[in-house]
Amino acid sequence: MRWFQRGDIDGFFGLAVDNLVQLLLIDALCRHVLGFSDALLYGQVLPGAAVSLLVGNLYYAWQARRLGQALGRSDICALPYGINTVSVFAHVFLVMLPAKLAATAAGAADPTTIAWQAGLVACFGSGLIELSGAFVAERLRKATPRAALLSTLSGVALGFISLGFLYRSFARPVVGLVTLGVLLLVYFGRLKFKGGVPGGLVAVALGTLIAWLTGIAPVGEAPAHGHGLQLPLPVIGPLIDALTGDMLWAYLAVIVPMGVFNVVGSLQNIEAAEAAGDPFPTTPSLAMNGLGTLAASLFGSCFPTTIYIGHPGWKAMGARAGYSILNGVFATLVCLTGTLAYIAWAVPIEAGMAIILWIGIVITAQAFEATPREHAPAVVIGILPGVGAWGAMMAKAGLRAGGVDGTTSAMSPALVPVFQRADVWIDGAFALEQGFIFTSMFLAAATVAVIERKLRHAAWWCFAGAALSMLGFMHSYVWTPADTVLSLSPAWPFVQGYALMGLVFLVAPWVTRPSDGPAH
Repeated sequence: MRWFQRGDIDGFFGLAVDNLVQLLLIDALCRHVLGFSDALLYGQVLPGAAVSLLVGNLYYAWQARRLGQALGRSDICALPYGINTVSVFAHVFLVMLPAKLAATAAGAADPTTIAWQAGLVACFGSGLIELSGAFVAERLRKATPRAALLSTLSGVALGFISLGFLYRSFARPVVGLVTLGVLLLVYFGRLKFKGGVPGGLVAVALGTLIAWLTGIAPVGEAPAHGHGLQLPLPVIGPLIDALTGDMLWAYLAVIVPMGVFNVVGSLQNIEAAEAAGDPFPTTPSLAMNGLGTLAASLFGSCFPTTIYIGHPGWKAMGARAGYSILNGVFATLVCLTGTLAYIAWAVPIEAGMAIILWIGIVITAQAFEATPREHAPAVVIGILPGVGAWGAMMAKAGLRAGGVDGTTSAMSPALVPVFQRADVWIDGAFALEQGFIFTSMFLAAATVAVIERKLRHAAWWCFAGAALSMLGFMHSYVWTPADTVLSLSPAWPFVQGYALMGLVFLVAPWVTRPSDGPAH
């Protein structure tokens, strides 16, 4: 298996766009929400992110080539890897911003530094959980039906990726539909451009050209100046100061569920890779992910890394090991040279959004293609929580756009009856949003067990849902002025609901009999 193949160029453009979105998000949130100085953002946070992205991408490329050599194959696609989007929001709004506000209220001389240190602690704690989880995750993977693992990813892909970028495509139809047409030709129609030009390159170049011709690009004002070369430096001193304080315990309620969330999400992506034909070992794959997150915290980044969703899509593009190397090098150069602002100005997200949309489509399709046909109902049940969580996010975005932002008006339980009068049970949506990855997996796994008439197994999956609901990892939330956020307090109605559901399955053998006809 070679280090680089032609399909790696297509894969690189897609994965690079995805990583670029995360870096732009970090840039915007750190500057505009947390008030980080350029010295802190471009001198510490982004160089730390570069370290984590480079070491992980290089490792997964090496891992893919090694697996190809062991199996005598040349079509192994490296696990995609990057910064975890969900953790970016969680660490900014649930850790760093509260730390800054508390420091400001206490009269601290430099609240932004305290916010940064809180983010380092959260990132370090998440890395420890990811690394520890690597040594037990294989047991979970073997015990969980494939439909449960893949349908969870499909819910995320359908909601947060496909629908999100579909909206954006139809908001910019000239760019969105033209680039989508290019990808349909190349990846679904299996056609090639003459001269061997990669389809992903054509889509991004054509999208950028149309964006400039139609006024979508350039985006905003041209950057006034660059930030020069910024080499990553260890921040062990500030991290130790933060760890020896009370920050670790203060934000444990965020760090623990996000760390577990990252482990489960990465595990599901490894299962998706195996379903696509690439059997990567679980323990080293997850361990490297944890080490990447730890490296981020040690060099100044507050944001964990993850094994990305999308392996089947990149593999279908023809990506192998090289696309991971190219992505790591690209992200490193962007983070260390201060060119992030220039790229964001010249190449709008619209130019590459069709690639991300296509990835979401492939992931959703895989959940049905790689599972037994009779498990299709379980796949659908597993998809619904992810789509529901995306709907809850859309509802809150709409409320913020309408002024419910914690300043002029705040989120509160008073909104629930207003939504109910429109027959929208928003309290259910907010409860579903919290820990939806676990909800999806447990419900889909229980459904598979019922389909196979392993009712005791179905009951145990329900009892697992009751246990996590009691620990506050699922469905438990509190109102804040601008959001509803996870609360590590028991969600008693759901504890009771899951427990009784499990009891139904345990009692079923005594009150039911097999149907003479096919299962419906």
